[in-house]
Amino acid sequence: MCMFCAAIPATLAVGVHAQSRQRRTDQQAEIRGEPPARKIISPTSATVIVTVGLAAASIIYHSQMGN
Repeated sequence: MCMFCAAIPATLAVGVHAQSRQRRTDQQAEIRGEPPARKIISPTSATVIVTVGLAAASIIYHSQMGN
């Protein structure tokens, strides 16, 4: 398996973990009566962006292997 193909599931796992941590942090802030932390970019959006980039890199890499 190439490095791009191996990185896609790893990226998704890290993204799911980051999203769950963010949700937990927001819930704890709500319990304390505080507003949730302001996010510049959500973990879900970052995960999607990185995964799409890795998929594009994988397509390019695999299409160039035959040449």
